[in-house]
Amino acid sequence: MSFNGQKILPAVRNMKDFDKMMNTHYQYGVFLDLHVGQLKSVYQYANNAEKKMFLHIDLIQGLKSDEYATEYVCQEVKPYGIISTKGSVIQKANHKGVATTLRTFIIDSSALKKSINLIQKVDPDYIEILPGVVPKVIKEIHEATGKPIFAGGLIESVEEVEVALDAGASAITTSNRSLWKQYDLSRINGQ
Repeated sequence: MSFNGQKILPAVRNMKDFDKMMNTHYQYGVFLDLHVGQLKSVYQYANNAEKKMFLHIDLIQGLKSDEYATEYVCQEVKPYGIISTKGSVIQKANHKGVATTLRTFIIDSSALKKSINLIQKVDPDYIEILPGVVPKVIKEIHEATGKPIFAGGLIESVEEVEVALDAGASAITTSNRSLWKQYDLSRINGQ
């Protein structure tokens, strides 16, 4: 999926970030660090603005990220997608028809192998690789799974964004608002 040409998926950590995202041309984004009491209202706001937001369910304050929470969130909040490090959460969201992203932390070759095995087992729609500044890992996981890749974590410059994209990432997840602005301007200018 190309996300309508978006190279950046803005990762929103607070309501100030969300307000900034609302004033961009981005259609897709990621909610991080929400309180359970905010879920319905922020999703209603996002849906009214035609923003398609992934929800990092592991980071919801006040909600344990398990299959029951996933079922509740999918039925009641209806996010565009779920992001989690947990295979059982991904499988439940898949069952509920919600786009899924398995977040993986690649710290060594053992973590790489375990991540590829988990990806093949739970079959997420997307994979988020952290840290996203390791093009070799992006390429290897993409080749091993055939899944679209999001690169996230430690990406701080346009050059790092472009290297990750060149390695096979479909998009970059970042809370770096200067990168949001850089790539939002690129979309406006048709670059």
